[in-house]
Amino acid sequence: MIRLRRDCLVFESGGDAKPVPAQHITLELVGAAAQQLDETTLRNVAQGVLYYFKEELGQETVTAKEFAGALEKALHGLGFETQTTALHDEPPRVAEADLCGLADDPGGALELAFFSRLRMELRRQLARSPRLLRFRGLRRCVKQLTGARRWSARCQGLNDQIVDYLRTCLSAEPARDACAMVVE
Repeated sequence: MIRLRRDCLVFESGGDAKPVPAQHITLELVGAAAQQLDETTLRNVAQGVLYYFKEELGQETVTAKEFAGALEKALHGLGFETQTTALHDEPPRVAEADLCGLADDPGGALELAFFSRLRMELRRQLARSPRLLRFRGLRRCVKQLTGARRWSARCQGLNDQIVDYLRTCLSAEPARDACAMVVE
């Protein structure tokens, strides 16, 4: 086994693990705020966070988010109001909903119950604050609701009605500007 350098931690990201010197990752996480901080102070804070993980916690492998949290806490303790990029720049979130699952109705109300459940599902998904909301299975859902085997003018009409309804519901929600919607 190769021994890790004293100034390095192994950072996990998306299933990959890579050894990186603490000072390099600190500069990357602090970003533009590094110009406002003294180089010696920043190096000492990075060494302190490195010591915390290696000696106090006995960890050599951490995620960037864990390191960023400890770094931010150390900087705040010294009176610096900086935010690290790993904690505040979240990757885009995608929420998905299955239209066919919403169309299943053992009571037989079909379209009447479907539109009510569709609105509730839209609100439930928006509560998670996604950047993209994807509704899947529109074609199968329409055929399921109409009981059709082949696509017809009635199917197309219901298809358009569902898409229009989703657009209307989304435009009525307060979180509409922070979220894009795809219906497929």
